Amino acid sequence: AHFEDYTVEADPMDRLLDCLHTVKWEQDSSLALRRSCAHGICGSDAVLVNGKNELACKVLVKDLKQPIQVEPIRGLRQIKDFIVDFDPFFAGYKAVKPWLITDDSEREPTAERIQSPEEREAFDDTTKCILCAACTTSCPIFWSDEEYVGPAAIVNAHRFIFDSRDRGARERLEILSQHNGAFKCRTAFNCTDACPRGIKVTKAIQEVKRAALFETF
Repeated sequence: AHFEDYTVEADPMDRLLDCLHTVKWEQDSSLALRRSCAHGICGSDAVLVNGKNELACKVLVKDLKQPIQVEPIRGLRQIKDFIVDFDPFFAGYKAVKPWLITDDSEREPTAERIQSPEEREAFDDTTKCILCAACTTSCPIFWSDEEYVGPAAIVNAHRFIFDSRDRGARERLEILSQHNGAFKCRTAFNCTDACPRGIKVTKAIQEVKRAALFETF
């Protein structure tokens, strides 16, 4: 791995993604990067910018110290340039069963599942996750322990554990109580700082820990 220097003329209100496009389209067509919606929704263009995880489509040139140093996110194997192998990240995500689990009797419900605003509020924050991996790849525990499911997986487990319509909370808490689960977190707050959606990631992890220790579902 090595660094390449590029000079790009950019407006202060240009996004970093615009600059990367300029490099790829006008200077170096071999540059490899991921991007899709370019509006901070798909989560595909997370990169390490001046030492902090960012979505390239959201961060503005005027907000970055010059020269701008862009690297692939850490903790996942680099494939080429800014492309990393997301398989371990999604393995952790899938391990917590991030889908609605219902009773067998509810397989074909005859009415909607009613939920109050207060019940929705319990997990509203963690529904914002876009699986960009910015939180997980900013976590020092994830960097050093490939078995750790990571913050994003715990956030997505939280989204269902505290959903009043779900019946799989106990099962997920058992998964997250294992050696590679929520109790690996050392409360560094890197994940919260890195989240481009403003999710209180560390708070969600602590709520999962408390639920594993004290709650009955």
